Amino acid sequence: MSILTGIISFCIFFTSCSQIDEPEILTPKVRVIAHRGFWQSRGAAQNSIVSLENAEGIGVYGAEFDVHLTADSVPIVFHDITVKKMKIQEINYAAIQQIALANGEKIPTLREYLEAARRTKRIRLILELKPHATPQRNRLAARMVVDLVREKKLQHRTDYISFSLDAAREFIRLAPEAEVYYLNGELSPEQLKQEGFAGLDYHYSVMRKNRQWFNDAKRLGLGINIWTVNDTTLMREMIDAGVDFITTDIPVEALKFIQK
Repeated sequence: MSILTGIISFCIFFTSCSQIDEPEILTPKVRVIAHRGFWQSRGAAQNSIVSLENAEGIGVYGAEFDVHLTADSVPIVFHDITVKKMKIQEINYAAIQQIALANGEKIPTLREYLEAARRTKRIRLILELKPHATPQRNRLAARMVVDLVREKKLQHRTDYISFSLDAAREFIRLAPEAEVYYLNGELSPEQLKQEGFAGLDYHYSVMRKNRQWFNDAKRLGLGINIWTVNDTTLMREMIDAGVDFITTDIPVEALKFIQK
């Protein structure tokens, strides 16, 4: 009887210890993407190489940046449609190659930006291709971008986003190793899944109007990125709704808020 009692006691003890020692499964935290890099710091500017390096330095998941093709098909990193009252997509690169950003850097070509990215260790590159004048031009721009990313051997650290459905479809076709997200906001999660997107990357106002899309996206296995989230009240709302990523102009504050 004493041997049997001992065996039973050991089994109960072993089971209890196993339950106690089992590691807790933690929910992954929402990841922060620095919108146009971390440019709100001394010596930086939006879409500058310094802003990319700064984003790596503060430990965010990714740095978003914008790409246009010039008229002579040079991909450059810049947000606005115009520079010095010239439409970027209608002028040759020679006309803008010496124009300086706010921090004194010249406007980087995509090649220069990617060369700088190769010197970083882990930051994810969130490449936004701006819409171009025609579907053909959108597809050409997408092909040139993918080729350059591969040339620099950054294809496994680069994701693609665009407001252009033509460009986004080309990214899906050409870069199956990458995640491609759509920005424009008119496609439902079901439509995005059918197109082959990895997720949606919508303005928070779109998701407020279509709250069911949070659940739909999760059910379909789509990622959810929301932009541009620049206050903590909105961050709380979007985190509670189930976002995976937050794109923000205040990445330091976002990291602190999420890590509380």
